[in-house]
Amino acid sequence: MAAAMAPRVLPLPRQQSFSPPTVLNPFVHPGRLSAGNKLRTALQGIILLPLRVICITFLLLLAWLSASIATFCQPGRGFLPLKGWRRRMIQTALSSLTRTAYLVMGFQVKVKGKVASLPEAPIFVAAPHSSFFDAIICALTGMPSIVTRAENLSTPVFGTILSSLQPVAVSRQDPDSRKNTVAEITRRALSRGQWPQILIFPEGTCTNRSCLITFKQGAFVPRVPVQPVLLRYPNKLDTVTWTWQGYSFKELCIMTLCQIFTRLEVEFLPVHVPTEEEKNDPILFANRVRQTMANALNVPITDHTFEDCRLMISAGQLTLPMEAGLVEFTKISKKLNLKWNHVREQLDTFAAIASASKGGRIGIEEFAEYLKLPISDVLRELFLLFDRNGDGTIDFREYVIGLSILCNPANTEETIRMAFKLFDMDEDGTITEDEFASIIQSALGLPELDVSVLFKEIDADETGKLSYEEFKNFAVKHPEYATLFTTYLDLQRHQLGMFEEHDTEPPKGKHSPVRSTAPVSETPLARNKVCPEGNEEDSSSISDKKDD
Repeated sequence: MAAAMAPRVLPLPRQQSFSPPTVLNPFVHPGRLSAGNKLRTALQGIILLPLRVICITFLLLLAWLSASIATFCQPGRGFLPLKGWRRRMIQTALSSLTRTAYLVMGFQVKVKGKVASLPEAPIFVAAPHSSFFDAIICALTGMPSIVTRAENLSTPVFGTILSSLQPVAVSRQDPDSRKNTVAEITRRALSRGQWPQILIFPEGTCTNRSCLITFKQGAFVPRVPVQPVLLRYPNKLDTVTWTWQGYSFKELCIMTLCQIFTRLEVEFLPVHVPTEEEKNDPILFANRVRQTMANALNVPITDHTFEDCRLMISAGQLTLPMEAGLVEFTKISKKLNLKWNHVREQLDTFAAIASASKGGRIGIEEFAEYLKLPISDVLRELFLLFDRNGDGTIDFREYVIGLSILCNPANTEETIRMAFKLFDMDEDGTITEDEFASIIQSALGLPELDVSVLFKEIDADETGKLSYEEFKNFAVKHPEYATLFTTYLDLQRHQLGMFEEHDTEPPKGKHSPVRSTAPVSETPLARNKVCPEGNEEDSSSISDKKDD
């Protein structure tokens, strides 16, 4: 009997590759000074701050003067490498001035390992990148060329100093900038010593040093040996970490200058010479170098990127917690073939659903309200498919994965046509509100459910009937309903299978109830339209949708 049916247990295998990252947010530095640290910093700063500012200003002007002289009337400005006395001046004067500036600021720099020569390693890769103070590596490696944002070159004084290093400029607004940057890095790395070594921070943005995020491929495309460089700041009071959510540039400068000393360790690891396999696969090359560095630092690796920072900022603008936008974009985009703009659009929808909840997560109530449906067994089952970790809520990462794996594949033209035929019981090419209500009520096991609000939202031309185009347009914009529909069919197949297993014939022309407590609906299942008697196995592809 139907009442004796065993509860249906859904297999929900999860790919480990879609598991949440070890470090949920590497772009935040929540630490704040205690009252005692504030008092001590203020007292020390009374003497240290003005003295250090005066000295650093003087050294900065000397560095600017040296850079201006070295680049004065430079031939082939920016396109040809500095040579002769110009290059020697940069290497000696700027390197010495930079070391002196760090000494004046109170940095105690400890260096481990040996710096590789240009023939040994044309490229340095440094990580974790967490502060503007990471620039000390330039002084320790003979002032190599760097990769920097194009807008930095127009900064007064600093721009002239940076230009003297003949940097590779990156513009994040230029769609061709990434390709041009990689081409320029490759050209210089393969110049057989004509250009100086290149220093690259492959993470591409600052983190809080809790992990190593995805390495960009630019340093590894040239297929030349690279020397990994590690950075550590072993201080009890952290006044150097510059992240997207934390202290500002000005605040960090003042706090650091007010400290008696700040420890900094720079470690040069052995040169990593790429194998033939790594030469043919820059991603593999980058990942192996990153793993080597992570092992030496004893920190985990994650697949966060700068694109996650952009999503995090967008989440904050949508009044969501900033960490809600972190999805490990590199992993998600590659596995699900998603573009950043598409994920950004999904963030808008997610924010609209989660706006009523606290913590930037969707509960079953918000999910039901968004779909304009009551909480039922079918809706709970759909919610469970999205809720990957089973904590009773859906975060943005789970929402993106759910839409891509569960909803978008199910939301095909064939599925939409199948659903339309199921609703169009009299086969006149349109769906009335009674027909629509009958199927929805049966699917959810709620015979008294009022679906007029949902019907009116789909009925764009307000004719009281749904055409196929109206039905399709709504389905495309709300792919969650596709999985709700296929889940309903799966439940029907499950219950029919349970009837057959108990040698019990379901009542002819009647629906098998979704729940044993619900009244038997008078709406025909339309087995001839949707799941013909002999084709149940062929129509059971919904289980594959849940199999990540």
